[in-house]
Amino acid sequence: MRAKLHLEEILRQIVAECGWEWPEKAVIEPPKDKQFGDMSANVAMMLAKQAKKAPRQIAEDIAEKARQDRHVESVDIAGPGFLNFTMGRDFWQETARIVAEQGADYGTLTVGKGTRVQVEYVSANPTGPLHIGHGRGAALGDSLVRILEKAGYEVEAEYYVNDAGRQMLILGQSILYRLRQIKDLNPAEPEDYYKGDYIRDIAAQVLELHPGILDGSEEDAAEICKNIGMNAILDGIREDLAAFGVRHDVWFSEKSLVTDGMVDETFSDLRKSGLGFDDDGAFWFKSTDFGDDKDRVLRKSNGDTTYFASDIAYHDNKFKRGFDVVIDIWGADHHGYIPRMQAACEAIGNKGKLHVILVNLVNLLRDGTPIAMSTRAGQFETLKDVVDEVGADAARFMFLSRKSDSGLDFDLELVKQKTMDNPVYYVQYAHARICSLMRKAQEQQAKKADPTPEALALLNTKHDFELLQLLDRYPDAVEAAARGESPHIISIYLRELASTLHRYYTNCHVLSAEAELCAARLLLLDCVAGVVANGLGLLGVGAPERM
Repeated sequence: MRAKLHLEEILRQIVAECGWEWPEKAVIEPPKDKQFGDMSANVAMMLAKQAKKAPRQIAEDIAEKARQDRHVESVDIAGPGFLNFTMGRDFWQETARIVAEQGADYGTLTVGKGTRVQVEYVSANPTGPLHIGHGRGAALGDSLVRILEKAGYEVEAEYYVNDAGRQMLILGQSILYRLRQIKDLNPAEPEDYYKGDYIRDIAAQVLELHPGILDGSEEDAAEICKNIGMNAILDGIREDLAAFGVRHDVWFSEKSLVTDGMVDETFSDLRKSGLGFDDDGAFWFKSTDFGDDKDRVLRKSNGDTTYFASDIAYHDNKFKRGFDVVIDIWGADHHGYIPRMQAACEAIGNKGKLHVILVNLVNLLRDGTPIAMSTRAGQFETLKDVVDEVGADAARFMFLSRKSDSGLDFDLELVKQKTMDNPVYYVQYAHARICSLMRKAQEQQAKKADPTPEALALLNTKHDFELLQLLDRYPDAVEAAARGESPHIISIYLRELASTLHRYYTNCHVLSAEAELCAARLLLLDCVAGVVANGLGLLGVGAPERM
């Protein structure tokens, strides 16, 4: 019985009885200032134009009817027509029973209604190890998959393997150059190549597998280097993602777009719709029909396809696989590419079905000093290095602590601190703290109460109600994170719940309280621990019992 849903049900019924339509922009949420009650609604102001009445008068009419609900203790009207609701004490106490009975299923929703969603994330070129920026995208994508599934969507996670194109040719040449160095052949340094130590390691591996590689043509040698290098790097990427707790259901090959005829199929569809045309020996996409400043080449006059061609064919393939919504997670530097890709999806009949989430840069620090990173130059802090140093839990929580398109300062030393200044420790400690209390309770032969009306009635202090109200809001946080495709909402919620829990410890006696009150409070804290663990699970972060 979520407060938000209960009030929305009441208000929708009242609005319908008055002969009005429910306004799309109606919002029901906790007020920023608790003096205004438990929940606020702007529905009266949103109805003013439709009802042709002053918002205040509409609010008075609604308030009079809403007060008749047995769970509503009071309704006040503020300002031009805000409705402020205070719910009855038994309404909030009932939350503990719901949480206790639903257990790990609490917060599971049906808002997705089985909508098929594909989330594609990381998709780093297999030219080097994952760096910390990839880690932020990995944590975001994996957490979003978990949240969408919790909210009732059918989700598939995908990694797009860029195994074609210029960057793969450079990889092959880079390995071949290092291989010649190992053989003391004093090769000329390429103009553009990958410089990391991992390239030397792969070159040594190639030599071990193919000792006579330099006896053949340079083209064959570069191809061998490219294939072995790509597979070695991909294996490393898979291992790093597994250690980071990240799931991918499908690893999709860019090369297969051409070999399986998907590019030609998409080009044919564009021709039939009049949005693809031939000119000067090249094949073009009529992107100016969708607001672009010029049409875009998909196949050059020399027969080579462009990156944009592969991207259109890839997304065409995604929708042909039956996904209702496709979510791409890109680096923030790709923001200018979004309108063009949206136009392409519209051209292939999927307007509005592509959602793009941008991930901003991570500024990696050590004790406040920036660490320089460059994949091409071989100067970077790999995701594996970071996870090995601070742990997957800490890294994931930090990556998800802010909205993904905001910059993020990640200080390795801060994240390792076991203090309340460390947000990861702060939330995990809330769970561990309750587990510690439960162990002490067991030693004293104290047990949590069953969620009976009599036990719930003992949860009657303002501190009890603060926790109960936050527990009630957990499903709302899950829904908001799913609908907004924003996992950081869960992170923010958990920090607030942890903060309220730590205050509860300071202000409320538990084990020293009278037996029945102790049992009721143990029940409440067990509910809090369950929701903390539940929320951390959506972020892919563990909930330790000891710290």
